[in-house]
Amino acid sequence: MTAFLDRLATAVLGERPGGRIPARVQDIILRQQRHGEILIGWVQFALGLVFAALWAVAPKTGQLAEFQPVPWALTAYLAFTTARLVAAHRGRLPDWAVMASIVLDMALLMGLIWSFHIQYMQPPAFYLKAPTLLYVFIFIALRALRFEPKYVIVAGVVAALGWAGLLWYSVSGGMLIMNPVTRDYVAYLTSNRILVGGEIDKILSILLVTGILAIAVGRARRVLLRAVADSVAARDLARFVSPEIAERIASAERPIRAGEGELRTATVLFTDIEGFSTISEKVSPQTLSAMLNDYFTALSDVIVRHGGAIIHFQGDALLVGFNTVVGDADHAANALRAALGIRKICETRSFGPGLALKTRCGINTGPMTVGAVGAGEQLVFTCHGDEVNVAARLEQLNKQHGTYVLASHSTRVAAGDRFAYREIGAITVRGRATPTVVYAVEGANETG
Repeated sequence: MTAFLDRLATAVLGERPGGRIPARVQDIILRQQRHGEILIGWVQFALGLVFAALWAVAPKTGQLAEFQPVPWALTAYLAFTTARLVAAHRGRLPDWAVMASIVLDMALLMGLIWSFHIQYMQPPAFYLKAPTLLYVFIFIALRALRFEPKYVIVAGVVAALGWAGLLWYSVSGGMLIMNPVTRDYVAYLTSNRILVGGEIDKILSILLVTGILAIAVGRARRVLLRAVADSVAARDLARFVSPEIAERIASAERPIRAGEGELRTATVLFTDIEGFSTISEKVSPQTLSAMLNDYFTALSDVIVRHGGAIIHFQGDALLVGFNTVVGDADHAANALRAALGIRKICETRSFGPGLALKTRCGINTGPMTVGAVGAGEQLVFTCHGDEVNVAARLEQLNKQHGTYVLASHSTRVAAGDRFAYREIGAITVRGRATPTVVYAVEGANETG
C-alpha cells in the first residue's frame, strides 16, 4: 500500500527530491517563502485599497441602511493587512500565524459579502449574487507564492466552508421571502431566490481550483527543491575546479561523456615548488595547509589575470591550460607572462610562517586533447597528449639546469620575440625519442 501511495504521489506531484535536504538548501527555500509572504502582503494591501476606492466611487443606489458595515469591514481588513505586512518584513510570521491570517482573510471577505444584504436592506440571498466572490480565487492563488500546497489548501477549504455557511444562512434565514429556494434558473437570476445547485457549483469550483493549484504548487515545490539543491551542490563543487571549467561543463549543450575531447593547439604550464618535501617536514600539517592555500591563491591571481585556467591541483603542483578551456589566440605569450609573474611573486614575498617558496615552471605548446576522461560517472576534465607530457618533463629539467622557467621551441615560436630567452640546447626528454630544443625564459622585452 505504501509503495502504491508513493507511486501515486510521484505521478501527481513529480519525483521527490532524493536524500535529506541540507539545512542550507532549506534556508534558501525559507528565504524565498518569506519574500513570497511579503509580496502576498503587498498585493493584499493593494486589493484592500482597490476595494475601498471602488466602494467610495460606486453610486449608492437603492435604499441604504443607516448603519454602513462595508467601510468598517474594509477598515478592519486594511488594518489587519498592514499589521501582517509589517510582521512579514520583520520575519515574524510563523506557520500558525500564516494559517490564522488565511482564515481571517477569508472571514473578513465573507463578512464583507454577508454585510451586503444589511447594507442594501435585502434578504440574505441578495449577497449570493455579489461578484465579490471572485476575489476568493485571487486570495487562493496568492497563496501559491509561498510554494507550500498546505497554504493553498487551507485558503480553498476555508473559502468553500465560508460560502457554504453563507448559503446555509441565506436558506435558513430568508426572512423576507417564504420558501426562498427555487429550481427556476430565471427566477434565481432575476430575484432574491436561491438556486442551491448553482451555489454548490460555486463551492465545487472553489475546491477544484484549490486542488489543481495545490497540485501545481506541490510539483513546483519539488522541482524548486531539486533545482536549489542542484544549484548549491554545483556551486560547492565548482570550488574544486576552476570557474572556467565549471562554466564550460554547465553550459554544455548535452552531458559531457568520457573520451569526448576536442583537439586544439594550446599551451600548458606545469608548476612545482622547489624542495617541497623538505619544507613539509619542518611544519605541521595545519601550517602546511594554510601555507599552500596562501600560495595557491597568489598563483591563481596571476594565472587568471593572464587568461589561464587551473586544470589540476596535484599536491603542491599545478597544471594550467591556456586556450584549453577559454579561447585565447595569444596563449603561448600569456603562459610565459603567467610563469614570469609566478617567479616574481615567489621572489618578492613569503608564504605561511615566512617561508620562501621558489617555483619551477615548464611550458610547452602544441596540439592536445581537451575534454573529460574517467570511468563511469566519475570524470575529470583535463588536457592530455604528448605535448602535455613534454611540459611536465620541462618543469623537472629546471632542477638540472638551475632555472625556474623553461619553455620549448614551439612555445618560443608561438610567443615570438617579446621575451628574452637563453637557449639551453636540444634535450631528449624522458619518454621522447626526438630531442626538444629548450629555452630558459629570462624575462619580457621592453617592447613585449
